[in-house]
This record gives sequence, structure tokens and C-alpha cells, in this order.
Amino acid sequence: MAWFNRRDQDHDTCASFFLEHAGAFVSTWPVLTEVCHLIPAEVAPRFLGCVSLGGLSFAFLGGSALELMASWMRQYGDLLMDLADASLLWLAHEHGLRRIATLDRRDFGVYRLPGGDGLENLLES
Repeated sequence: MAWFNRRDQDHDTCASFFLEHAGAFVSTWPVLTEVCHLIPAEVAPRFLGCVSLGGLSFAFLGGSALELMASWMRQYGDLLMDLADASLLWLAHEHGLRRIATLDRRDFGVYRLPGGDGLENLLES
């Protein structure tokens, strides 16, 4: 939520990334829900407005996705993997994506896809 809070220590990193990144953004509904929960209530409508203009697309999570996400949540139980994190790992696995933009360096530095691949964090400095 650093992007929405100028006083956050990571605000400049996030703001620069989102201004300079030329690629598409893909996410999941659990991530959107988490973001809206964590940002200030008065900012959420503006954020949703940006999303509605095409700033973000969403992958559909079906039943098989939920099974796999549940298994990862058990596997990474010591990190307390939440639904949003599990959904991003599923997205990477299902769509062959290996790049992510996250400030959650600790957890996403540990998470591995089937086969052992990790994800490249685009916000790593």
C-alpha cells in the first residue's frame, strides 16, 4: 500500500515502478480484496477506478486452483501464506509468469513453484 501513502518508506520505489513499467498487470481477486482492505477507505474508490479503466486484468480462479492454493497454504504454513499470496503463486504457475511486483520480499523469496522455480521480484533494488 506504499504506492498510496507518500510517507511510506517504499512509496518512491512503488510510484517509480508503476510509472515506468510498460507491461500489462495481471492479478487475482484475492489480491484486489486485500489491497482494498489495506489501503485507506477514502483511497479505495480511486484505486478501483484505475482498475476499472484497464489498469489491471484478472485471472479466473477455478476449483482446481483452490486445491493447489490450499496445498501451498499448508506447505508454507510456517510463513502463514494467505489466500492472496497463494493466488499469485497459482497465477505464476498456471500462466507461466515468473515476474512479480511485491514488497513481500521475505515470503516471495521463499515460495517455489512446482519444479522448484522461484519468482523474480521487479521491486528488488
